[in-house]
Amino acid sequence: MAQEDLMSTAEDVADQFLRVTKQYLPHLARLCLISTFLEDGIRMWFQWNEQKEYIEATWGCGYFLATCFVLLNLLGQLGGCVLVLSRNFVQHACFGLFGIIALQTVAYSILWDLKFLMRNMALGGGLLLLLAESRSEGKSMFAGVPSMGESSPKQYMQLGGRVLLVLMFMTLLHLDASFFSILQNMVGTALIILVAIGFKTKLAALTLVVWLFAINVYFNAFWTVPAYKPMHDFLKYDFFQTMSVIGGLLLVVALGPGGVSMDEKKKEW
Repeated sequence: MAQEDLMSTAEDVADQFLRVTKQYLPHLARLCLISTFLEDGIRMWFQWNEQKEYIEATWGCGYFLATCFVLLNLLGQLGGCVLVLSRNFVQHACFGLFGIIALQTVAYSILWDLKFLMRNMALGGGLLLLLAESRSEGKSMFAGVPSMGESSPKQYMQLGGRVLLVLMFMTLLHLDASFFSILQNMVGTALIILVAIGFKTKLAALTLVVWLFAINVYFNAFWTVPAYKPMHDFLKYDFFQTMSVIGGLLLVVALGPGGVSMDEKKKEW
């Protein structure tokens, strides 16, 4: 009984938070989501020569193709961010950013690094949720036109986005026997399962946002490392990629889990 009261209180707090932030939450979610692309696009400008030389040396593709790669990353990411934030051609921007993720996965050999591959896939999950949001906005312009309802692709985009976001948390699990790590793994695993299956979704996603933000600020504090040290760039990359996944979770909080979820099925029961 006490457990049910605690859950009910937590859901009331989450609902109150959503009521207060309803107007601002989607904007914050989108800003967080594109933050890693924004940071990486800016880094391409300031590290133009280093990035070009790395691609040229790694792939032996020559000066011209290496320059094209860096230019494509710079313009593709910054242009995509501008379109998403201005709410213009959002679907085209999402597909472009999907392409950037795929290109970088191959170019930087992320395909063979399981941890970074899972994080890139989680980032793709956030873009899927953004794509689903843009589809719902497009349909709202034609409110009087009949729609296909629950069978629309939007529901499956939201499901795919939720499942892919889970991959970020799998990279944060610690395989040691300390009490804190075991507790963190148990709580984190329970929450990511709830988000994936869409049960108590908004509460679970909001809890994960708080937890992930705290972990991000503590472990990826790149501002405490001098800019000339390689660790500064590694931590900065991790920090903004994690912020993008937080943005995806905030979209789950703002939009709900979608039609393919236990929360939605409960309404039919």
